[in-house]
Amino acid sequence: MINETKRDVFEELLDAFDDAKSSDGNLHPTQELLDYDDRYDDALPDDLPVIPEDVSEWLTWCKRKHHSLKDALDGETRVSEDTFARAWVLGGWCVVETGEIVKLEAKK
Repeated sequence: MINETKRDVFEELLDAFDDAKSSDGNLHPTQELLDYDDRYDDALPDDLPVIPEDVSEWLTWCKRKHHSLKDALDGETRVSEDTFARAWVLGGWCVVETGEIVKLEAKK
């Protein structure tokens, strides 16, 4: 599971570009640089919802138990319904206390 945001991928790409530019002055597309496109597509949005740790645990538990969003909102969310719903739909959020980015993977 990769918990990086689009900004994280972009900054790494800029670093790789600077490294390639300084190495011999010539830029040649490498597979590593081309892979950034896929990583960017898979990355989480930069403006993830920010929720408290206990709400993160509640949301994770509800998702794993296959509860509906409506049922999950009936519990102790302590954040706005919009913030909770965005975290639910995106399947990713940032935990206020730790700064950790949580991304729930869909079952295959």
